[in-house]
Amino acid sequence: MSTEPVVIDCDSCLVRSPSACGDCVVTVLLGAPPEGVHLDPEEVAALDELARGGLVPPLRLVTPVPSPHLHAG
Repeated sequence: MSTEPVVIDCDSCLVRSPSACGDCVVTVLLGAPPEGVHLDPEEVAALDELARGGLVPPLRLVTPVPSPHLHAG
């Protein structure tokens, strides 16, 4: 498990849409806050467990991954 915090910025999510956001735990619990959300690894693990138990929808965040080919010079 990672020890780095997870930054959830809905504006940077690649699947942002009414259908994806409506079934994302962040939107369900917080209404997609404009300032984003910072979650520590324990909070992410807790949300994962709640989602596995069917109590909340899963986190649907998909962020771009930088390509090493774009930075090659």
